[in-house]
Amino acid sequence: MWYGAIMKAIVQQENPVLHEVAPPVAEEEFGTPALTGIVQDLIDALDAEQDGVAIAAPQIGVSKRIFVVRFDRLQPPPEGSPLPPDVGVFINPEFVRVSRRREEMDEGCLSVRGTYGKTYRHERATVRARDVNGARFERGGGGILAQVYQHETDHLDGILFIDHAIETYQISKEGRDIRSSTTDHE
Repeated sequence: MWYGAIMKAIVQQENPVLHEVAPPVAEEEFGTPALTGIVQDLIDALDAEQDGVAIAAPQIGVSKRIFVVRFDRLQPPPEGSPLPPDVGVFINPEFVRVSRRREEMDEGCLSVRGTYGKTYRHERATVRARDVNGARFERGGGGILAQVYQHETDHLDGILFIDHAIETYQISKEGRDIRSSTTDHE
């Protein structure tokens, strides 16, 4: 199978692939053009979404345990010059540590467009994963980076943030809150 010919569309919440546990990448797949193609498709799909910071393979219809993160989008760029792309590739990720303490965080998703909400996430998380060639690594983080690790790993487990959000609301393209799940409707 050849990947990369056409930009992969980001699938939306109704797609069954988003509700399945993705299988791990097999040992023989590491370092192959097919795996490299999937990773490039993820990067291309994320690059096309300026408000996105990370994306998991199921979000482009590929049931594999892979996600990518644009580290450069996790903080505001210095005034006057954008940061160069800094992409992290996480294959077969697993948590090795998470903090006991959780915090309430705002959350959205490229596969649940227009819906935002509040979730509880561990304040810190460390992930062990592999790169496209199979090299193992660990990377930890706090705040939004820990949230990203948890959000993307949820995708690999067939979970959307709206499945456990404590509050959700819709925001129109104009930026208005058009409905809240926690308010009484008049």
